Amino acid sequence: MSYRATVDFLLHDWLSVASFASRPRFADHSRETFDSVLDTCEKIAREKYAPYARLTDVEEPWFDGEQVHLPEASHAAARAYAESGMLAAAQDYEFGGMQLPCVVEMAANSFFSKAGIGVGGANMLTSGNANLLMAHGTPLQREVYARQEFSGRYAGTMCLSEPQAGSSLSDIATRAVPDGADYQADPLGPRFRLRGNKMWISNGEHELTENIIHLVLAKIPGPDGKLVPGTKGISLFIVPKKLVGADGEPTGERNDVALAGLNHKLGYRGIPNTLLNFGEGKFPVRGGAGAIGYLVGQPGDGLRCMFHMMNEARIAVGLGAAMIGYAGYEASLDYAKNRPQGRPIGIGGKDATQPPVRIIEHADIKRMLLAQKSYCEGALALELYCARLVDEQHTGTPEASAEAALLLEMLTPIAKSWPSEWCLEANSLAIQIHGGYGYTRDFPVEQLWRDNRLNMIHEGTHGIQALDLLGRKVVMQGGKGLKLLAGKIDATIARALQVPELAEHANRLAGALKHVGGATKAAWATGEPEEALANATPYLQAFGHLVLAWIWLDVALRARAMLADRDAEEALPHGLLAACRYFFRYELPRIAAWLAVVETRDDTCRTMQEAWF
Repeated sequence: MSYRATVDFLLHDWLSVASFASRPRFADHSRETFDSVLDTCEKIAREKYAPYARLTDVEEPWFDGEQVHLPEASHAAARAYAESGMLAAAQDYEFGGMQLPCVVEMAANSFFSKAGIGVGGANMLTSGNANLLMAHGTPLQREVYARQEFSGRYAGTMCLSEPQAGSSLSDIATRAVPDGADYQADPLGPRFRLRGNKMWISNGEHELTENIIHLVLAKIPGPDGKLVPGTKGISLFIVPKKLVGADGEPTGERNDVALAGLNHKLGYRGIPNTLLNFGEGKFPVRGGAGAIGYLVGQPGDGLRCMFHMMNEARIAVGLGAAMIGYAGYEASLDYAKNRPQGRPIGIGGKDATQPPVRIIEHADIKRMLLAQKSYCEGALALELYCARLVDEQHTGTPEASAEAALLLEMLTPIAKSWPSEWCLEANSLAIQIHGGYGYTRDFPVEQLWRDNRLNMIHEGTHGIQALDLLGRKVVMQGGKGLKLLAGKIDATIARALQVPELAEHANRLAGALKHVGGATKAAWATGEPEEALANATPYLQAFGHLVLAWIWLDVALRARAMLADRDAEEALPHGLLAACRYFFRYELPRIAAWLAVVETRDDTCRTMQEAWF
């Protein structure tokens, strides 16, 4: 069956996305308009992205001392994406948007990630940057910066990490000082001068667009000239590469933002990744020292504002990981269907006079294909479910909105981390199915593995997501979010118990839910964070498998119902049910081993001494 058929099933049969047309915001839409958007994006991805995935991997961005160069294919893909309107897909009509549901936007973007994650620039960053300004910027900041980003004239970045601080944002040292006595009178917002360095900035320098709008975290010194320690002193600033007037047009002045170097990466090579210097004096501007930046929101409110973009990016990273995994799954499935090798086990299995069979006929190859299918389609379902929660949060009743917001907060660490780990494993299995050929550049699966390896790192490493989940999410509001999620899982279990073919899965999921709940309490039994969080990552892995088992059981309920429809394409629901069965029998049992160290608060890692290594 095709990837598109799977997307259509998840959107329409499982998530009932067409029902959104009854809500005022989406009243102009229908299944036909949603399908038209998917058709357009699938076509652009097929024609402008997929043919150049390898090209942008081998022709890395390079700097000539003045500008960063990218292949013409990247320029063409970026133009096609901007012209499609997808940068503003979910925005209001008045801002050039289509007022699409987030879940449809995510499904449409999945085609680009699957076709070539490094082709055409990091569109997710530009739309996320603009979305943040729509939420926290002033009306003029939205008009001057966000509108131009939505149109594709300007690109956007997020500048958080610093060379000396990495993911520890409390230790950032970039400074922002008021730019003159009249700094508060600038119509674009309070004007500051920034000095500092930012690392790992995707799309930090390029010529794909007229301008680049950097969103930069920095600290405003106190009256004594010292920076406030911790995250409370962090503010957020708009720092354009080229200064822009109140009319949204570039003034012709280059801001003091300089490329210090390009990072040469294992994967994602088509997207330039940079070290940027702010205010080093390479491009002195307006007779002062430092890059000019405009405050977003209130002083000290930077991290809260930036999390609007970071949380959006985390779901997008999860979707990207799922799609890279899916591309490997498709490649290895095609290879397995066409590669003859070996003979069946059993009578005549070693008879060399018999013709070899295609490797897809071997049980172990089916095991690896089923694993990939369960990881990638399960991850896709999770990301689309989370996107639907975003829509519920913004357009549902007050009660439904509050519930969706809490559930989304609980699921975000899983939405980012689980696909990043397990769809990477899917890419590894794709290489294995190809055998030695998979380790060569003759086939795409080695590049897909390299591309996907980044996703466990950026937008919050696995360890950070684990600390967030066990240290904050499951205990916030007295465990309210965990109870809400458990209630959703219990509801699916109750429905599945009524279906004989799924009752076994329902009982196993019930046992896993109880185990996770008990381990959560045991981890915090002493109230000592150091003890509870020492094994946060195994907890994250167990929790993620619990969530994916729930997602798969819910999907399986709908797939089972489809089989009662004589007109249904039988291969699709049968394939989904087989992947669900695989996940429950091969994957869900892993939970017990992960939780064993959590519930006993095992101190092996915590007490390991440096000298013993």
